[in-house]
Amino acid sequence: MEIPAWHRYFPLLTEDQKHKLNQLPGLVLEWNQRINLISRKDEDRVAIHHVLHSLAPAKVLAFPKGSRVLDIGTGGGFPAVPLAILFPDVEWVAVDSIGKKINVVKDLAQQLQLNNLEAIHQRAEDVKGPFDFVVSRAVARMASLVQWTKPVLARNRKGDTPNGWVVLKGGDPDAGLKEELVEAGLPYKLFPVSMYFEDPYFDQKFVVYMTPTPFPSAS
Repeated sequence: MEIPAWHRYFPLLTEDQKHKLNQLPGLVLEWNQRINLISRKDEDRVAIHHVLHSLAPAKVLAFPKGSRVLDIGTGGGFPAVPLAILFPDVEWVAVDSIGKKINVVKDLAQQLQLNNLEAIHQRAEDVKGPFDFVVSRAVARMASLVQWTKPVLARNRKGDTPNGWVVLKGGDPDAGLKEELVEAGLPYKLFPVSMYFEDPYFDQKFVVYMTPTPFPSAS
């Protein structure tokens, strides 16, 4: 199993953060022997395909200290667990409708001593807010994600960055993906993950940053 040199992409990581990121792939693989968290064909690349991929939103947005972020459909803890490691001063709430997967996230948070991560067994529509941001990884179409979570999105922002959705998506940006984003009916920006990470896996992976209000005009 290849472990990325995290400091290449995030030079300000502490030794504790590097250690936790290095531990995470092995913990996920241990759990994957008991329940289906990731595809078996992905097991030898879990560090890149799941952990590193989950860190891509951090290249787009520095989640403000003291903010509260919801991960909808977290599955085995992606992207919430890697992001909770990267942003220890942010409160992360990971939600999934499958209880056994939430049990995994709780165990990962305990083993990695992530006191800023809470895992909740709940449906997306029943989540209580408010949250400054919503993250997700290929869970649903953006229109559905917005519909489920817009009521819990905080109106007041913690910093200069507008509150909204920071979502990992794959696909052709000139075809289905663009249609999906337009369907959601909100302002958005699209960032290719390949701009940040050097691996062919990221060639058609994107971070979508969507807000309920227009982005500020460039000065």
